Amino acid sequence: MKGSDRKDIWLVVVNVFAASRKAGSIWKKAAVMLEETGVPFKVRFTGGHDNAAAISRKACAEGYRKFIAVGGDGTVHDVLNGIAVHVESSADSGLSFSDFILGVLPVGSGNDWVKSTGVPRNIKGAVDAIAKGCTGLQDVVRVEAQDTVSYMANVGGVGLDARVCEIVNRKKEQGYRGKKLYVSALLYCIKNRLPVRARIVCDGKEVFSGKYLSIAFGVGKYSGGGMQQTPLAEIGDGLLDITVIPDIPMWTIVKEISKLFTGSFHKIDVLTMAKCKEVLVIPESEADAEPVEVDGEVTGRAPVCMRVLPQQINVIMQDPR
Repeated sequence: MKGSDRKDIWLVVVNVFAASRKAGSIWKKAAVMLEETGVPFKVRFTGGHDNAAAISRKACAEGYRKFIAVGGDGTVHDVLNGIAVHVESSADSGLSFSDFILGVLPVGSGNDWVKSTGVPRNIKGAVDAIAKGCTGLQDVVRVEAQDTVSYMANVGGVGLDARVCEIVNRKKEQGYRGKKLYVSALLYCIKNRLPVRARIVCDGKEVFSGKYLSIAFGVGKYSGGGMQQTPLAEIGDGLLDITVIPDIPMWTIVKEISKLFTGSFHKIDVLTMAKCKEVLVIPESEADAEPVEVDGEVTGRAPVCMRVLPQQINVIMQDPR
């Protein structure tokens, strides 16, 4: 098959480790649904020598331009990263993120990214959305943390947020799942919080300097199984939303924590919030270099630079935007 022939064929990337290793059996049912709707596709599975990022990167080089991630937010992150690495390495050829479409069959534990697209979390609804082909534009964020580079589709963070992800990912490896997993990890990290110091610079202007507990960055609203750390974010507005939780008393945290789940988190007066195209987090000292997470994956440590790329990728949505 020629590369040009693959542009109209969906490349399905199945993360066999998603949904407590049940993604493979779920995919079998989804494959039948896709076939019944007449959606042309080829499928590849993780679990061998390649993860979802490597599979996607190779598929891009083979000419595929439509991708379906079968898994959770981590799988979406990996597929996007495979596409992004190929696009940025092929910049001289005129290739753009807009040449690609990304969809998802959500079978993960959090499934937060898909909430911002309006695509149903049930497989039948997600298949129908892919078959209809409604797309909208999604921002892609390049994240440089020390010696690492990754790309963000949804929400990332520094500090307490990243420490929560470290705990959650360890628990997932042990087979734990569900919203309570995120909440219990959050409460543990709050109880054992360790404020550190940093400067935060948005589009060249310092917006925060001092002790903080956590910094969240989002092009999407949802993370951690439904928490809304960046409740005003829009995935296609070309801007990155930032929420800084300063070093505040425990009683204030307990009083306000429910707002993480109601979409009113931004109404807390003590928070620092901003919108920008590029943000820098600069630790005051080496001891203040907190971990960085991107779409739930810990990718490195601060200092970190996050920049919204000028090109946007097409994503499957319930309704076109």
